[in-house]
Amino acid sequence: MDIRDLQPSSVWNIFYGITRCPRPSKHEEVIRKHLLDWAAEHSLEAFCDETGNVIVKVPATPGYENRKTVVLQGHMDMVPQKNADKVHDFLTDPIETRIDGDWVRANGTTLGADNGLGLALAMAVAADGNLKHGPIEILITYDEETGMTGAKALKGGLLKGDILINLDSETEGELYVGCAGGLDASVSARYRRLNEPARHECWSLTVKGCQGGHSGMDIILCRANANRQIARILDRIIDKHDVKLIDLEGGTLRNAIPREAFATVYVPAGKTAAVLKTVSAIAAEIKSEYAATDPGLQVIFEPYKCEEGACCDPDECRYVQPQAAKRFIKAILACPDGVERMSDAMPGMVETSNNLAMVKIYKGEFSVNCLMRSSVDSAKEALAQRMKAVFELAGCRIRFSGGYSGWAPNPDSAILRVMKETYCKLYGKEPKVMAIHAGLECGILSGAYPHWDMVSMGPTLLSPHSPDERANIPSVQKAWDFLTAVLEAIPEK
Repeated sequence: MDIRDLQPSSVWNIFYGITRCPRPSKHEEVIRKHLLDWAAEHSLEAFCDETGNVIVKVPATPGYENRKTVVLQGHMDMVPQKNADKVHDFLTDPIETRIDGDWVRANGTTLGADNGLGLALAMAVAADGNLKHGPIEILITYDEETGMTGAKALKGGLLKGDILINLDSETEGELYVGCAGGLDASVSARYRRLNEPARHECWSLTVKGCQGGHSGMDIILCRANANRQIARILDRIIDKHDVKLIDLEGGTLRNAIPREAFATVYVPAGKTAAVLKTVSAIAAEIKSEYAATDPGLQVIFEPYKCEEGACCDPDECRYVQPQAAKRFIKAILACPDGVERMSDAMPGMVETSNNLAMVKIYKGEFSVNCLMRSSVDSAKEALAQRMKAVFELAGCRIRFSGGYSGWAPNPDSAILRVMKETYCKLYGKEPKVMAIHAGLECGILSGAYPHWDMVSMGPTLLSPHSPDERANIPSVQKAWDFLTAVLEAIPEK
C-alpha cells in the first residue's frame, strides 16, 4: 500500500504527483511546470504572473455562479532538510513516502506536506466535477519558505476574489486568523588564523540527534538548539583548558531549529583526560535538561579522523586567534534564542521568538543567521536591537533584511463565521480560533488585496521543516470534507 491508496483518493494522488517534483525554495522550475501541465490536462485556465506565482481559474458549478469568488492559496516550495546519513539530492530526487500507522512520513527527509497537502486540497477541488462551489481562483506562490518572495511580488488586479482561504496551517480543527511577522538577521566578521600549534591533538566535537523542527510552530516546545549547545561546551573547554578552535558549523536553514552542529579543535597534549572529563560532564547536564524534549540528543567528542588527503593542506590545520574565538563563542551564547515572550492577546501563543539558525566559523569568516518572529512589530524591533548590541560588542557587523509585518485578527470576519458554523454542523463542536507563531502569507497578500476576508486552515502536520515531518491521514479526510462543505456554503455576492 502506498499513499495513492489512501482516502480521499483524489487528494493523495495529487500529493503523490507533487512529491515527484523536486521543489526546494528558489528552485521551483519543475513543480511550476507540473502545476501548469496539470491545469492544462484538466482544461483549466492557468498562467504564471511575471514573477513566477501560478494562478488557476476554476469556473463555478452550474447554479453557483453568483457566489462570492474564493481564492484558495498555498505555496509550491518546501524546506529541504535531511538526516546526515541520508543520501538525497533535493534538486533532482523525488521524496520517498511511507505509511506509518495513521501518519505519512518521508524516508530520512522532510515530507513536503508543508505545503504540498494544501496544494493537493485546492487542486482536488478544481478537478472534482461533482462538488458544488462558486467561482474559485487558486493562488500558488513561490519561495515562501525563504522570504515569502512570491507573496511580496504579487500584483493587485490579477485576482478577482472576495475571500481568501489559506491552506498552510497545520492543525485540523483550528482556524487561524492572525500570524507573526518576521525579520532576518545576518551577522559577519573576519578573524586572524594561526598556524597549527606544537604539542596539540586534533579532536572533533559533534552535537546531533536533536529533533529540530519549525522555528515558529515548534519553538514553544523548547527543544535543544544544537548551535547553542555546542557553543556551551566550547566556551567551557576553551576557557578552562585552553582548547583552540579550528572551525565550527551548525544549522542549515533560517526557519528550521538546528538539529546538528560540528566543531574541530586542538587539545593541548597532556590535557586530553581533563578535557574529556569536562565535555562528559557538560554533555550529561545537557542530556538531562533535554531528556523530555530531545531524548535522542548526542554529544560525541573523539579524535579527528582525517579523510584521505585532508591533512595534506596546511591551510585546513590553522586555528582561530584565541581572543576572536572567545568573542564569537560567547556572542553565540549571548544571542537570544527560543521563546522571548508569550502573547497577552492570545493566551498560550508565543508572541516573540528568535531562532539561532546557522553558525559558521571557517577559514577566516564568522557568520550567524537568525530568524526573529513576533506578532508585535515593536517587540520584534526591540529584539533586533538586543541582537545588534550583542554582536556589535563582539566586534561583528549585523544586517537586517526580509522584514514583514504580522496578520492582525479580524473579529468581524464573515468567512470565519461561515467556517465556524460549517464545522459545527459537520462535527458537532466549534473549531478553535487562533493566531499562529509562524509566517503565513495572508498579511503580505492583504497589501495587494486589502479587501480580502481571510482565514487559514489545513490538516494536521507534525515537525514540519525537519526529517520527522509527518501528516496525519485521518485529518486530511476531515480537512477535505470541511473545505468542500465551506465552499458550498459561500454566500452570494
